[in-house]
Amino acid sequence: MKKITILLMIFTISTIAQTRFNDINQLVRSGEFSKAEKIIDEKLKSDNLSYDELFELQFEKERLDRVRKDFNKTAKDVLQVVYKYYPEATENELKKWEDDGSLEYKVIDGTKWYFSRSAYNLFRINKEAKKQKQLVDGIQPDPLYIFLEEYIPLALDESANSYENLVKPVVLNLDYTVTVKPNEVPPGEIIRCWLPYPREGHNRQVDIKLLGVNIDEYVIADNNNQQRTIYVEKTAQKDQPTVFHMVLEVTMFTEVNFIDPDLIKPYNKESGLYKIFTAERVPHIVFTDKIKELSDKIVGDEKNPYLIAKKIFTWISENIPWAGAREYSTIENISDYCVSRMHGDCGIKTLLFMTLCRYNGIPAKWQSGWMLHPGEVNLHDWSEIYLEGYGWIPVDQSFGLIESELEDEKYFFLGSTDSYHLITNDDYSRPLFPAKIFPRSETIDFQRGELEWRGGNLYFDKWNYKMKVDYKTLDN
Repeated sequence: MKKITILLMIFTISTIAQTRFNDINQLVRSGEFSKAEKIIDEKLKSDNLSYDELFELQFEKERLDRVRKDFNKTAKDVLQVVYKYYPEATENELKKWEDDGSLEYKVIDGTKWYFSRSAYNLFRINKEAKKQKQLVDGIQPDPLYIFLEEYIPLALDESANSYENLVKPVVLNLDYTVTVKPNEVPPGEIIRCWLPYPREGHNRQVDIKLLGVNIDEYVIADNNNQQRTIYVEKTAQKDQPTVFHMVLEVTMFTEVNFIDPDLIKPYNKESGLYKIFTAERVPHIVFTDKIKELSDKIVGDEKNPYLIAKKIFTWISENIPWAGAREYSTIENISDYCVSRMHGDCGIKTLLFMTLCRYNGIPAKWQSGWMLHPGEVNLHDWSEIYLEGYGWIPVDQSFGLIESELEDEKYFFLGSTDSYHLITNDDYSRPLFPAKIFPRSETIDFQRGELEWRGGNLYFDKWNYKMKVDYKTLDN
């Protein structure tokens, strides 16, 4: 295999789901997508647009299409799922769940459309519906939490007895494939592909080895790229899928930090680290009135950074249930969305945690990649917070509280993490290398990959992804 060097113009894209054109924004907010698109098309005919305006309008039109893809279920579709648990349900029941926020919907061009995962989210978000589902299906234990309830005590004991904070090493063999569906791109055209690549510089993730790529020429982004990639190209063939495949090996450790609040030192508030990671970052980390009011409710008079973070972590764990999420590129302010909707997936809950931490003067940053637990392989987001005297420590708000009477076990994911959190991103919404020409499918995160050809971006409905993992446990 050999590496290739590519020089491309760098284009940037705002991740704000608003344009600078108020007439378009008002139509979008009122659900009049078709009218908004007509105005966009008219504006795009103008010769007086700046590049930023042109790009922004083109992306807004694409974003509206993404919203339609996310909101594609009718009341009949939702009721077909609901009938199993509420056989007599009608649209009146749906209206009740809409009003309390349990069913997410949008009125688009005069028609009510439900979020594609809203029917299943209902039984995660609504406490009464969740109980009803348990009555019908029985209580189904989560295999991941069964695994963690056994794993965490062993990790804590090993760390305490060995006086080591990195324990339980495991070598992961990662076999990752992206497959573009046949004829999504005209034959003979080049498909550009960015695949996720593990980050270096973390003690809990070492010995990263690229074992194979199914294309001879590739570019591995250096570790200065906070969203790290391996870049490849391939020519589309008529009636054939286009496959991008790589195999990696990485050694992972469980990181354990026993935090003593009394040992935390004062922050140097003049340092660059403190200023950067306690700042707002429009549009998704903003100290809105909602954030300020929620912070006052949760934190009270507490001043210790770890205990503040603990209060935030506890409140989100107990009050914000996990639910399948819309594509992030369609959400204007993710932390505000979480507070407003009172549910979210791993990234949405993480950004709320980070926003509340930063508002309270605790440096917080994004981290994401994959959760690679045996039997539970998936995309995943979490964060790190900085405690003076301890440094950066991992926090997985989505995993949240572990059911245990022991404090170290209960709050394991507030400061510690297991051997199965693969890091590909140390920030969000950062440029890919080489630069992507067209808007990204995922403007915030980078885990599945990104693809495009000279005719435009290839959105997620154009291709599939698959991760296979083999595990080899190591002795310390």
